[in-house]
Amino acid sequence: MSASSCSLCAFVKSSIGRKIIVALTGLALVLFLAGHLSGNLLIFAGQEAFDEYAEFLHTFLHGMGVWIARIGLLVCFVVHIWFTILLTKANKAARPKYAHEATVQAPKSSRIMIWSGLTILAFVIFHILHFTVRTDSELATLGEESPWKMVILGFQNPLVVLFYLIAITLLCSHLSHGVASIFQTLGLRSKKTAGPIKFISKAYALVIYLGFISIPLAILLFGFGCEK
Repeated sequence: MSASSCSLCAFVKSSIGRKIIVALTGLALVLFLAGHLSGNLLIFAGQEAFDEYAEFLHTFLHGMGVWIARIGLLVCFVVHIWFTILLTKANKAARPKYAHEATVQAPKSSRIMIWSGLTILAFVIFHILHFTVRTDSELATLGEESPWKMVILGFQNPLVVLFYLIAITLLCSHLSHGVASIFQTLGLRSKKTAGPIKFISKAYALVIYLGFISIPLAILLFGFGCEK
């Protein structure tokens, strides 16, 4: 085994190495969310604008662009979750048995991290099946005709919207802490920047939250697009 391979293995096995991997994959997912939301909000610009955006995604690099993005995001997502689990197990093993009191006082968001993470994972799988694979035959037909119409129909189901809202709420709970953790892990947080970073983290989570939930709520509660 070469020296570079040994160094890489040592980095991956170290606590700081795993934290950096979690931070970098988290950063990639955070940037994806911003881009994904920007594209999704085009639904309010009308059917033509949204359908043109969808067509661009599926024809970019002769159709390979969207698959490169999907595979890259899947790798980031799996690596992010896997190394987070490894860090959590290592921290739990290193924690003294008498530290029960500290565990009880842990923030509520960290105590439900596993359950919220599993809910988000379930939502991602459902979301892919719903709008990408289109297991619903009616959505599949509309998707070929117009992605805009497909989204409008998909969010007319109250149960779908409810699951979507729960998942987005849990996701943004992660973001409100996770974005700040990225800055800290990458050495960009100090006493002077701690306040602004905390504000940016919560503000980003709020913008993502309001942006994503605005679409299903506009469709389900106010009938946006349903008359067309």
